[in-house]
Amino acid sequence: MADIGILRAAIAPVRRLWRRPAAVEIAPKVGDDEEDARVHFRDGLVKRRGGNSEGALAAFDRALALVPEFADAVMARAEILDSLGRSIEAHAEYERARGLWSELPPGAADRRYVFRRQGYFAFEAESYNLVRTNVRSKILPQLAHGNARLARGRAAEALDSYERALKVNPKLVEVLALKGEALSALGRYEEAIQIFDGVLAANPKDGDTLNGRGIARAALGRLADANDDWRRQFELLPQTSSAARACVAMRMGNCSAAFNEFALAVAKEPNNPYWLLYRLTAARLAGAPAELVTLPADDRWPTPLLAFRTGQVTEEVLLHRATSPARHAEARFQMGVLAVDGNPAAARRYWREVVDQGPPALIEFAAASNELARLGA
Repeated sequence: MADIGILRAAIAPVRRLWRRPAAVEIAPKVGDDEEDARVHFRDGLVKRRGGNSEGALAAFDRALALVPEFADAVMARAEILDSLGRSIEAHAEYERARGLWSELPPGAADRRYVFRRQGYFAFEAESYNLVRTNVRSKILPQLAHGNARLARGRAAEALDSYERALKVNPKLVEVLALKGEALSALGRYEEAIQIFDGVLAANPKDGDTLNGRGIARAALGRLADANDDWRRQFELLPQTSSAARACVAMRMGNCSAAFNEFALAVAKEPNNPYWLLYRLTAARLAGAPAELVTLPADDRWPTPLLAFRTGQVTEEVLLHRATSPARHAEARFQMGVLAVDGNPAAARRYWREVVDQGPPALIEFAAASNELARLGA
């Protein structure tokens, strides 16, 4: 089928959904707040398309009662309120949605494109889910759905989509690499490494896959192998990709290189607080002179990490603000950075907690692993 035919076939079920006059029944509860919230969100979209604005608002409210940070549901509420002429309420919801989206951390700059995306992608995922159900023999809908789910942390659903795409064409190297990423996110590191090995045999200069294999290897404790992958990725990255080069250098414990690259990244993106935080971190670990820091005006994460680094926030307050496993790992890592010169034993404890409990894809996981190796722990 020509490309335009594929596109028409993919869009057709979505067009039919917009014309659907009545809402579908809500699926039974599955025992997971986020999954239940997605069910209510999906029901709200259908009610909205059927012209039932009040029913849609109620469905989005049910979703937000389960997951208050569900920004897509907030934005959907805002659009309905706007269409009903309730502009003051709509404006407040628009601002709320923007605030929630801005709090989502961007993916590390050295990772595959799907992880660098920012957002919840709920509407996108639901649309692709409809398309892939109706166009089973095409790769694009499966790939798009898988990417949307993987970007949201739903690796099992992403894996299912990638495997469906590979049934159509099992030789697609890019889809194989994404399947490896999904397996790694599920903790199936050995399987992921086997897939990454095959992808790299076909294309040894695939920097994204080197990064993914390094993460899987580090998760299994194979730090030397992981550092070798990241070293190769660093060499492949162009000099202009300063943020990506900085993140790779930070992962493999090359703090001098990270310090220099993050300086370039800060110059390009002065409003990215992570680049400033990581530059300070690399400077401390590399023994470079301390710098004066001006904290961002807002108090959103990672500003508390910067405040801790400047002595304006205690460990207790920082850990209280660390409301997710990733943030907890980031906090513990910074606690180790401040402790290492005067109390190496405490730094070991903090960094060991990062490695034992933190998500392996985090820069801090790899950096803590390398600092522990340097300390002989």
